[in-house]
Amino acid sequence: MLDDIKKTLWATADKLRANMDAAEYKHLVLGLIFVKYISDTFAARRAELARRFADPADDYYLDAADLIAEELEDRDYYREVNVFWVPESARWEALRTAAKQPDIGKRIDDALTLIEVENPKLKGILDKRYARAQLPDGKLGELVDLVSTIGFGADPGKARDVLGQVYEYFLGQFASAEGKKGGQFYTPASIVKTLVAVLAPHHGKVYDPCCGSGGMFVQSEKFVEAHGGKLGNVSIYGQESNPTTWRLAAMNLAIRGIDFNLGREPADTFTRNQHPDLRADFILANPPFNVSDWWHGSLEGDPRWEFGTPPQGNANYAWLQHMLYHLKPSGRAGIVLANGSMSSSQNSEGDIRRAMVDADVVEVMIALPGQLFFNTQIPACLWFLTKHKAARPGEVLFIDARKLARMISRVQTELSDEVIDRIAGTVAAWRDEADAEEYQDIPGYCRSVNLAEIADHGHVLTPGRYVGAEEVEDDDEAFADKMQKLTEKLGEQMAKGAELDALIRQKLGGLGYEF
Repeated sequence: MLDDIKKTLWATADKLRANMDAAEYKHLVLGLIFVKYISDTFAARRAELARRFADPADDYYLDAADLIAEELEDRDYYREVNVFWVPESARWEALRTAAKQPDIGKRIDDALTLIEVENPKLKGILDKRYARAQLPDGKLGELVDLVSTIGFGADPGKARDVLGQVYEYFLGQFASAEGKKGGQFYTPASIVKTLVAVLAPHHGKVYDPCCGSGGMFVQSEKFVEAHGGKLGNVSIYGQESNPTTWRLAAMNLAIRGIDFNLGREPADTFTRNQHPDLRADFILANPPFNVSDWWHGSLEGDPRWEFGTPPQGNANYAWLQHMLYHLKPSGRAGIVLANGSMSSSQNSEGDIRRAMVDADVVEVMIALPGQLFFNTQIPACLWFLTKHKAARPGEVLFIDARKLARMISRVQTELSDEVIDRIAGTVAAWRDEADAEEYQDIPGYCRSVNLAEIADHGHVLTPGRYVGAEEVEDDDEAFADKMQKLTEKLGEQMAKGAELDALIRQKLGGLGYEF
């Protein structure tokens, strides 16, 4: 049912944007969803407090009406359960009532300003662009009416889940609508799920140095909760250079009640590292592929370049070494990169990769199917790094998943949950983790390879080079008999083709066309 609701909401919202560009429109829609969320959770908490203050059997009971009114205005009651304080004029009901007014855009901007003043954690996060929105008259009010339908009930937990799912769904839809630009803030869900399933970030500090709209963090929290943990078992650290995307991430996390540290400001990870002293238990990242204009003179001799200075014309190996630098000794990292990163030997990349392999920090390499991304057709892969291999020192696990995707549209594929579970299960077995099945090499799919063999291949890390060809099931039919059958079938098909050719010529001849 929720899937149908999300699709209906999107169809309506997309219709309302008229001729506005999706890149601009997404901030209006997602900002309103966020305001609706904080207003709903505030109202639910206020109603809960009013009930408890009036209940003689409750520890919060107050026997005077004026005391109840005063206590309902105490911010501490809201902060203690991670609920933002919303001033009366900024509450959703006030905005909904004024939705048809010609100044609704200014009213929303004013409400956002008030909310920021009352909640310093939201300072700089709320995008006040409604008064100048280039929407036709009345469309912004209709959008407010549409968002008013989201929430479903007074249960704050349910409201949070529904609004969170709607927010995440809209992020994906906007990324699809924006095409290439969409990839700058959104990583397709099946790729995020694969990273999370393999890394299993169940505790400690989780870091993404190019976090986009925060999808890695959301999926990490889902993983923790799905495995019996609690919201808050992981601490979230992120960084993002694009200011509008940085705001999207903060709202995406806040709407789910996830505490986060995205740095003091949006900033470039290499030159203005917001978490220089962080050592993370888990790192998940989808950095932009093959960035050529990343270098700055201040990066010369940077302590992050443990395995060699990355080439100035490509940031791939800068990202890999940045991740390793910020890992705890027991930590693990999963990074999405272009396929060229596995084999390139240009401009010192081969030397850095050799040093990383020899230092035994490369744990797992996974080749991905094509057409997974909104923004690029460049084939991609997953690197998994660790500073300490507990189970298989001196070996690297290679997985070739290029043929395991399914088409979900004319131009895009995804990995199903079953495929993701298979990949995660293979890695868990290889690591010899508890409750995992016994690992075995499977031709065409996976193989564990020692460092000496990798060195023999010039330290190239392309899985297809190591896993071999997929075994074809032998049906015990003799070759001569099989060849005879195939030849007869080919002959039949060729004869049928000749008949169709003659029929086409005959029909065309009847119409006066000869060839």
